[in-house]
Amino acid sequence: MDTTTPGTPPAPTPDETADDAALAFDVFARACPSRTTLEHVTGRWGSLTLGALHEGSLRFNELRRRVDGVSEKMLSQTLHALERDGLVHREAQPVNPPRVDYELTPLGRDVAGRLLALIGLVEGRMPEVLAARERYDASRGGR
Repeated sequence: MDTTTPGTPPAPTPDETADDAALAFDVFARACPSRTTLEHVTGRWGSLTLGALHEGSLRFNELRRRVDGVSEKMLSQTLHALERDGLVHREAQPVNPPRVDYELTPLGRDVAGRLLALIGLVEGRMPEVLAARERYDASRGGR
């Protein structure tokens, strides 16, 4: 039975409401919260951390060794941001000495999988990138 007033559209279904909510975010808008998450995910340390954790759960120092070049401070900040965004889960074990493991959440696995596809594309096309750099530098006097 239709309970809407003539000329009034029907109330949205839960799926339509979820779709509308997803469309409400616009990473190109300055104040959109998705912009901050995108920065966390696509920044150098965020993307490398997500990629490393896609391989499985790691302790802090294991992760630091895997993400070559990241400082302890930057890795800690990156992990906090990714945990806050719901991409990384931190599991503190009640043992002595303390043991903390990091792993991806289901959302983090989805994001990391997409990042790894991009990483694979970039790595696979590096001969073209290097050739383009050489052409660019040669045209500008060998920078």
